[in-house]
This record gives sequence, structure tokens and C-alpha cells, in this order.
Amino acid sequence: MPIVRDDAFCIRVWDWSETSQTVSLFGREIGMLRCVAKGARREKSAFSGGLEVLTRGEMLVSVKGAEALSILTSWDLRETFPSARRSLGTFRAGCALLAIVQHSVHDADPHPGLFDAMIESARLLGTSDRDRAAVVRLLWAALADTGHRPELSRDVRDGSPLAESAVYGFAPRLGGLTKDGSLPTGEDNWRVRAETVAVLRGLALDPVAPLVGEQSVLGRAAGLLGSYFRWVFGADPPALRQYLEHDAVLTRG
Repeated sequence: MPIVRDDAFCIRVWDWSETSQTVSLFGREIGMLRCVAKGARREKSAFSGGLEVLTRGEMLVSVKGAEALSILTSWDLRETFPSARRSLGTFRAGCALLAIVQHSVHDADPHPGLFDAMIESARLLGTSDRDRAAVVRLLWAALADTGHRPELSRDVRDGSPLAESAVYGFAPRLGGLTKDGSLPTGEDNWRVRAETVAVLRGLALDPVAPLVGEQSVLGRAAGLLGSYFRWVFGADPPALRQYLEHDAVLTRG
């Protein structure tokens, strides 16, 4: 089996035995891999700094088939993102980032753009405002990089240009904005304020530009993207749901 060296982000870790662990690693060039790290829990091993979620390192891995765990032969810790552990709220946001990646990509399906966005979002963590921006950015990156970027300029119902409006409709089944009231209100038509749409359009123009606007608006953007993420991927990760619910309370307050 091929031996691969890649920049990777540690997504999940489980104890496998007294001396070994299993781990999910998101590699920039190889994508998500599930690996066994034999001897990782020994005091002296080839896994510098140990394996821990919310860290970045260089991995050397023997890649197995789809039905078997790959073998992680070494891990060179490169970045730890200490801000992610300075408060419970920020750690909750960090766990939301992990959940976004875990539920938006398949094993061995590389997404270097999403990998880069994950690193930048993890670096952004530290305060409630920065945490919110980090989650919004990664939700957008996950949707865009996997081919689910929402349509924001044309009516997804008929393809016509969208006129400026105080409120729009968002049709998840059709993948974007429509005129408010053009579809029945319900699970397939969400009402979205113009200020929220402006945040999304800013991300579409420049995903790495600073997010501007009231924090309540950014919170609504996070909520909308989170709902669309759950609709697209058919998953409701508890870590993401709990973060968004807690953040909604903060922004309302």
C-alpha cells in the first residue's frame, strides 16, 4: 500500500488499546482518513506531541483500502490553536468546526480549499465574535467546496435577477434565494433578511475578507448556513447544533 506524507488536521481520537489509538485525520491532499496509531500512547513514540483533536500536524500514513483502517506511522505536531481551549464557548465553537468537516466530506475525498478554510477558522477562534465568524466562514467553505454554494443573485425558482428587497425567501430544495412569498412558507421556504443576505454575498465575493456587520446579523447568517448544511448533508451533528443554539441566545441577548 502507498506511503503518503501530508499536512493534516486531527478531527477525532479514540483509545484503541492500552498503547494505541484510532484517529480521523483530514489531510489536505488525501482527504479524510481513519487510521490506527500503534504505540501512540507510549511515552516514547513516533507521534510528537501526541494525537489530540483541534491540532494540525504532518502525517506519514500507509493507506489501506476503503474497508480497512490505514496505518499512521508518524505524526509531527505543527500547530495547536491554544485559543480554542481558553473558554467553554470557544471550545464549543471548535467542536462545531470539527463536526462541519466530519459531516461534509467522504473518506479519501480531498478538498484542499476546505482544509485551508479549516486552518484559518481554527486560527480565528478566541472570543465569541471571532468564534461566530469562524463558524460562518467554515460553513460557507464546506457548502461551496462540495458543490452546494447557495445561489444569491438569481431567483432559483425561475432564474430571473433578484430585485433588492427587505426580505427574501430561501428554498433549500432549489439551492438559494427566491422572491419572498413566491413559495409556500414552511420547511422548504425560509424567510431571510436583507442584512443576512449581504453577509452571504460578501462571502461569495471574498471568502477571506473580514466579516462586517452587527453580531446579531452574523448570528443569523450562521443559523441560516447551519440549517442549509443540515438539509444538504442530511446530518444534524450535536456539536454544531449545540453551538448554534447557544450562539442564538448570545446574539438575541
